[in-house]
Amino acid sequence: MATVDAAEVAKFEAMAARWWDPEGDAAPLHRLNPCRLDYIAEQIAAQFGRDRRGRSPLAGLSLVDVGCGGGLMAEPMARLGATVTGLDAASGAVAAAQAHAAASRLEIDYRAETAEALAASGAAFDVTLALEIVEHVAEREAFFAALSALTKPGGLVILSTLNRTAASFAKAVVGAEYVLRWLPRGTHDWRRFVTPDELAAAALAAGLTPVDRMGMVFSPLSGRWRLSPEDLSVNYLLTCEKPG
Repeated sequence: MATVDAAEVAKFEAMAARWWDPEGDAAPLHRLNPCRLDYIAEQIAAQFGRDRRGRSPLAGLSLVDVGCGGGLMAEPMARLGATVTGLDAASGAVAAAQAHAAASRLEIDYRAETAEALAASGAAFDVTLALEIVEHVAEREAFFAALSALTKPGGLVILSTLNRTAASFAKAVVGAEYVLRWLPRGTHDWRRFVTPDELAAAALAAGLTPVDRMGMVFSPLSGRWRLSPEDLSVNYLLTCEKPG
């Protein structure tokens, strides 16, 4: 349980029943999902020589989504053909994910388990996702060690998180939680946000090689997110490779 912060898990247990409500507590993730899905699918396709236009471009690849929540990313990964395992320390979120996958007729192995526990079992995957979770874990070093252990040589670890900047405080905390009320107050602690250099350093220390960074920027006019290689000031993604 080294990486689990019980107080942080409790926040997401409270929203378990509303994970799939596009206007509920997870609404910001629903809006963000198409943007990060586009990036993640492209990174995986490039790494494994897959054609994204194919019917099941990720068929034959194993993927674990660490901190899967209600399954907002696990489900599209499964639809793209990957064999998906979803982990979350919040058992209520796992129950919601299982129910939604069953209703959608998707086979996803959801587990109320930690990354380090699964890694200790010897399980390893082609792709490891850790999305919007790094800022909530208790021990970052132990968490990255688990992500690395869960990834096969030649595989990818893809993360998304929030940068620790004045812009992220204004937009992700004050704006999202207090002004727009997209998220319950207290969802994020700005002091736990992680800069891209800090995230890359943690990855390197765990034996992972950072290979790409990408920002995600929200447009108030269109109400949509877009990828930006230049603007990592608030939300961003980091792709790492585990050397073969």
